[in-house]
Amino acid sequence: MDMMLFAALGSVVALIFAGVLFFKTKRQPAGNDLMVKISTAIKHGADAYLKRQYLGVGVFFAVVFFVLLILAILNYLNPFVPFAFLTGGFFSGLSGFIGMKTATMANGRTAYAASKGLNRGLRVAFSAGAVMGFVVVGLGLLDLSIWYFFLKFYYSVISPVASQEIMIENITSNMLTFGMGASSMALFARVGGGIFTKAADVGADLVGKVEAGIPEDDPRNPAVIADNVGDNVGDVAGMGADLYESYVGSIVSTSALAVAAGFGMSGVAVPMLLAALGVIASIIGTFFVKTKEGASQKQLLSALRTGTYIAAIAIAVVSFFVVKYVLPGHMGVFVAIISGLVAGILIGVLTEYFTSESYKPTKRLASASETGPATIIISGLSLGMMSTVFPVVIVGVSVLISYFAAGGGMDFNQGLYGVGVSAVGMLSTLGITLATDAYGPIADNAGGIAEMSHLGAEVRQRTDALDSLGNTTAATGKGFAIGSAALTALALIAAYVSEVKLIAPDFVFDLNITNPPVLIGLFVGGMMPFLFAAMTMDSVGKAAQSIVLEVRRQFREITGLMENKAEPDYKTCVDLCTRSAQKLMLAPALLAVIVPIVVGLILGVNGVAGLLAGTTVTGFVLAVMMANAGGAWDNAKKYIESGAHGGKGSEQHKAAVVGDTVGDPFKDTSGPSINILIKLTSMVSIVFAGLIVAVHIL
Repeated sequence: MDMMLFAALGSVVALIFAGVLFFKTKRQPAGNDLMVKISTAIKHGADAYLKRQYLGVGVFFAVVFFVLLILAILNYLNPFVPFAFLTGGFFSGLSGFIGMKTATMANGRTAYAASKGLNRGLRVAFSAGAVMGFVVVGLGLLDLSIWYFFLKFYYSVISPVASQEIMIENITSNMLTFGMGASSMALFARVGGGIFTKAADVGADLVGKVEAGIPEDDPRNPAVIADNVGDNVGDVAGMGADLYESYVGSIVSTSALAVAAGFGMSGVAVPMLLAALGVIASIIGTFFVKTKEGASQKQLLSALRTGTYIAAIAIAVVSFFVVKYVLPGHMGVFVAIISGLVAGILIGVLTEYFTSESYKPTKRLASASETGPATIIISGLSLGMMSTVFPVVIVGVSVLISYFAAGGGMDFNQGLYGVGVSAVGMLSTLGITLATDAYGPIADNAGGIAEMSHLGAEVRQRTDALDSLGNTTAATGKGFAIGSAALTALALIAAYVSEVKLIAPDFVFDLNITNPPVLIGLFVGGMMPFLFAAMTMDSVGKAAQSIVLEVRRQFREITGLMENKAEPDYKTCVDLCTRSAQKLMLAPALLAVIVPIVVGLILGVNGVAGLLAGTTVTGFVLAVMMANAGGAWDNAKKYIESGAHGGKGSEQHKAAVVGDTVGDPFKDTSGPSINILIKLTSMVSIVFAGLIVAVHIL
């Protein structure tokens, strides 16, 4: 029996469960007429943004497809690569689109459910977030299954190959390339959505909360609808496309490494089975997410953590039997899987510690507001830098354990397979892990709708509790995404080396650090995340300036706005954010595609290896620093708003809002986009390896 059938079955189960949750959420009451009106405005804004984004990205995909097709005709690429590029991008974008449609449908329903009780609000928001999680997993496995069975048919019937080993080698080599399409779509979604959401957020906060002194999500603020739209296009659609890409990237790279390690179809089957069984484990975990009325932040967080931990324990148990029966005699692979699982959990716990208002780091950061914005910014940067130490240690230990446990001491390729399968282990419960992340923007929108529709104080108190929990889970989710990106990128670098050897069996790598192409590649790679972060931060700044000016204009020119006698022009702010995001996202996204090709053509294969190493190391550390600093600034502001250090409207609160404004593009634009940068750089290098081998200068 072909074990890839289990991956196809896992895809079906995940998509069916996502469908059940979607219709269960849709059956919930949508609230009063005003709530429906606000939710519909957010939905229309998000739809308009994604329509424009997909049109722009469609042009990019058409151009790249044409370039890949020419290279394939010239025999620099496999003929399947252009089409794999399209399907990878399509499914990545589709996963984000479905998640966003679910989130915009669920936000008002979450607010209404919160008016009936805290647990009801939590369940509606989490169920909607789980739709995103299981759609990403289901579509990822569907894409993998379609390509596997098509290529198996092609190499066994249309163009039969000499042996089973060669067929598996050809299949995994081809499947590896569709990650470039998924990565490209993910980067556009993350960068574009991040620019949109943070431009709106910064404009709404600086003019509304700091200058005008009105509450967050006040309906008088013209940028408030754009802010809520941004939560969906950035933190839902963007995150879905991002983790889709990590998920399939870890599986296909590990499958390619299985062939290099000599494990053949059995080694390919292990990551596929883990992914399929992870669907079941994640479904089980969702039933344990519930809480009681009046729950504290720690109790709410424990409710979400219970589900993810149960899923992790379940996959840990079944993975033992998977390895025992599929790869007998290689039980060290099981240790590698557990290493990845534990690393993912530990990174999440540490991210929570550094960013949650329940712990000392964020409380100390909030106390820095006593002396103004400058000290809270300095303290936040310090916190972010300090928080990088432990994730680096965790990933380093996980790589060592995975490498040597899988047999790296005796066989280098088996060790690399262990590193790859640890990344699969970390991502195996993505269904529920992503659900806890996607839950956050839905809860945030629910709070905004509760405020704008003038629901009671007790409702806003519940939505604030859910929103604060969402800030922590979002920060934890970003830490998880960055950690998984680091392990996936390492597996992709190894897959790049294997791909070059497959293309040019006689080529001998010289990765000595004193080799000039390698050294130059390291420097260029080390610089790339900083250049990328600078470009995305600058884009947010430019887009935010236009929103600030527009909000000030409306406050100044619309008579009766501040007295609640007139409505603001929400649509203009949404349109401004949309146009700015579409215009400014192109240059940063192209950086990841162009640089590895140029470096490869000039410095050759060794230079690209140096580039990938430099990008992965500095990208991982910079992404962790930016995500954690931004999350801590956000929760320090929330902590002050709860009554600490003077509470809302105080000078300390204004200082915290400034810190949060700096942190917004850190945590929601540049930081999470960097983890896609490091994977897309690897994917582009793999796809163009044949061209680089053939025509490089040095």
